[in-house]
Amino acid sequence: MIRMALFALLAIVATTATGIAQTTSPYAGQEQRAIKALSDEEIRDLLEARGMGLAKAAELNSYPGPLHVLQLANELGLSDAQRKGTDSLYANMRQQALSIGRQIVEAERTLDRAFANGAIEPATLRSQVHAIATLQGELRAVHLEAHIAQHALLTPEQIAQYDVLRGYRGGAAPHDTRRHGG
Repeated sequence: MIRMALFALLAIVATTATGIAQTTSPYAGQEQRAIKALSDEEIRDLLEARGMGLAKAAELNSYPGPLHVLQLANELGLSDAQRKGTDSLYANMRQQALSIGRQIVEAERTLDRAFANGAIEPATLRSQVHAIATLQGELRAVHLEAHIAQHALLTPEQIAQYDVLRGYRGGAAPHDTRRHGG
């Protein structure tokens, strides 16, 4: 009886130890990425100037985004001047976001290569990380600034209607569930 209990205990300990040793990282599989820190979707989002939730502070506080205003132009009753202004605003935001997105992807690629080549040093690491952080901040600011400018183009009634159509106010279901920038 004691031998059987001891055998069972050893089996439990061995199974537990094996389970711990075989625990995989949530990063498993990501070592195959072209740029380890960015998924393929994140790269596409950056290279296609998608919003990626960068302007949530504006969007969820009644500062509409130009892309979604264009998508809801008829429901919002945009005037020709508002539509033209929104088109211009979106085109400008997109142009800036495309440029910054490309720079972020390239900066991440450079950082990734430095680690892959074993050529990373603390001084260059900090410089590269700060450059990436600055670009990310610039990209977010571009998106947020577009929301501020869009807010100024709309009437309070249109903004309230936008919030309802997007599902933020009045219990309405979201009107458009497409990804931002897609």
